[in-house]
Amino acid sequence: MNPQQNDPFAPKYGVQPNQPQQPLQQMQYGGMPVGQPKKGLNVLLIPLIVAIIFFISSLGFGIWAFVGMQDYKTNVQPKIDKAVEIAKEETSTAKDKEFVEKEKIPTRTYTAGQTAGNLVIVYPKTWSAFVDESDKGSTLVNGYFHPGFVPAADSGTDFALRVEVVSQSYDQVVKQLESKAKTGKVKISAYKAPKMGEGQVGVRVDGEINTGQQDSMVIFPLRDKTIKVSTESTQTFLGDFNDIILANLTFVP
Repeated sequence: MNPQQNDPFAPKYGVQPNQPQQPLQQMQYGGMPVGQPKKGLNVLLIPLIVAIIFFISSLGFGIWAFVGMQDYKTNVQPKIDKAVEIAKEETSTAKDKEFVEKEKIPTRTYTAGQTAGNLVIVYPKTWSAFVDESDKGSTLVNGYFHPGFVPAADSGTDFALRVEVVSQSYDQVVKQLESKAKTGKVKISAYKAPKMGEGQVGVRVDGEINTGQQDSMVIFPLRDKTIKVSTESTQTFLGDFNDIILANLTFVP
């Protein structure tokens, strides 16, 4: 009889007491060591993870592009449309101004009588003129010039051009404006018309000559009389006043 068969503390299944036992992770199960990672499964997961990352990236890019397009439609496109509209308006305005300037040429000419020094005024052909002439009285020439038609003198219109030859002396007329110069309402400076000789010097007055409006006036001595030529709206007619009226003004002293 084998003594181990009756020994309840004897190792079972033929395992010897002093024989080292195989670790659990090394035990075989179904041809594969128990506890070992399954490498085939990890290899299959890599493409799946890459696909998920690519999908998330594509989705994020799509959302970003969509938001950017909405921002473009909401903010950028209206600005572009407004800029195009402004450019068209500026082009149209520039063409209108060019047309208006071309329409002023050729110009018209007004010539006063000998008593008024044969004063010559060249003005745009798009303007109309109303001139009251008299050989007697305090005002020998009283002229109103304005685009289109000439409103009434008492209409409150700021006329494009006023032409006067008065019987007051040059010194008297200038003296009347010196008080305004002292208060800073007007500025007085020496002036010579481009087509007049060096000896024919007068003054130019710029500022609030008439209450509530900005004027520009040139004053010249004419023997015992005085020539006054002015615009009552420098904001609108100063360019014409300088470039057409004064540039061509002449008279016989």
